[in-house]
Amino acid sequence: MTPADDRDGPPGPPPEAADVFGDRLPEAVRYAELLADVAVRRGLIGPREVPRLWERHLLNCAVVAEVVPERVTVCDVGSGAGLPGIPLALVRPDLRITLLEPLLRRTNFLSEVVELLGLEEQVTVVRGRAEEVMNGFPPVHVVTARAVAPLDRLAGWGVPLLRPYGEMLAIKGDTAEQELRGARAALGKLGVVGSSVLHVGAGVVDPPSTVVRVEVGESPGGVRFAAKRAKAARRGGRAGRRAQ
Repeated sequence: MTPADDRDGPPGPPPEAADVFGDRLPEAVRYAELLADVAVRRGLIGPREVPRLWERHLLNCAVVAEVVPERVTVCDVGSGAGLPGIPLALVRPDLRITLLEPLLRRTNFLSEVVELLGLEEQVTVVRGRAEEVMNGFPPVHVVTARAVAPLDRLAGWGVPLLRPYGEMLAIKGDTAEQELRGARAALGKLGVVGSSVLHVGAGVVDPPSTVVRVEVGESPGGVRFAAKRAKAARRGGRAGRRAQ
């Protein structure tokens, strides 16, 4: 997966990138090159996005690290070309991240990127939809998402993947407050106990990135889903005993 020599690459990283990515800046530059070339040719990134890859994509996603707890597991739902999961992995080597994506051409790209950037011990690529894998998926501390779906629908996919007292961080735009107000009823049914709109990356990206934080209680996904998961676990246990 080598960038074509005759294809214009992305602009060089802005000064802020060195502060954000630290000693992993070379890997971030390599990722930007792959987005500008391979991801464009495969239809994962629009060619008009290339000139603003750093500000609009890499840095905009990387600053979410400000609000992710230390040493937790993360699932990036609908990861696409790896945003925000790959920048987050580069900034935070303490995290263990799963990139969850249903489309084969995207998971192929993600697997290639993970290998090329040397992230195999930190990042796992899983092909599937959240609603399809949630029963057998190990619950995580944090779910991330960017440009996947409206908040009420996104929460229905992401919240059931969380451990008790976990949180979902959704990168949103100017309509974040409006989306949150419109989704409160749906969030309540999913066992959400708190929600807020955060602004991260001040001084790095302008405007700062807007993140909707959704926090769950003891039963992520709601009581109904918790009972369904427990039932599935019991079935799995019985099947295991029969096989012994």
